Amino acid sequence: MEIIEKQSGAAFKLKKGQLLKVIDPKGEQVSDMVLFNADDKREKISSGKTIDFEESILITKANYLWSNRSNKMMEILEDTNGRNDFLLAPCSPETFKIMYSNEEYHPSCFENLYTNLEKFGIEPDEIPTAFNIFMNVQFDEFGKISVDPPLSKAGDYVTFEAKMDLIVGLTACSAEDSNGGSFKPIHYEILD
Repeated sequence: MEIIEKQSGAAFKLKKGQLLKVIDPKGEQVSDMVLFNADDKREKISSGKTIDFEESILITKANYLWSNRSNKMMEILEDTNGRNDFLLAPCSPETFKIMYSNEEYHPSCFENLYTNLEKFGIEPDEIPTAFNIFMNVQFDEFGKISVDPPLSKAGDYVTFEAKMDLIVGLTACSAEDSNGGSFKPIHYEILD
């Protein structure tokens, strides 16, 4: 079991056929995930292609995560929570200035992704919209969105199967609104 401490991140390789289990050990904690083809980093996870091909904005068990080249990157095998987001970008320093009116330094998923992925030669401008595991984004009949506390309980998890060799970036999200006002760790396991 690997631990991502609160408001931090990790990056690692995953081979085709391996499983990635992402666990919310304490409940109500979001984890941002980005994917890159390990053999060609220009191919990466695509929110638009996934929503298009899966014909849903609510991506969960039995759905695939697709790349910008229309290839399957991962399949979701299990999802004990069932609510994830693929609309919102990773929180960044600008998020906290614009949306939180916070001019002070604040950890962010964007920074935690690119600083952990730089060992694989991935630069900040290459970070795509993340698959936000456990994130509870709601929307009204006019399309107005709200970010509510996650519905995940302690021990909830999502299991993914890699459909190609991947580089994975994973965080324990740093945005107060995304996590019900507190920050907790995220656990993950790689299973053969």
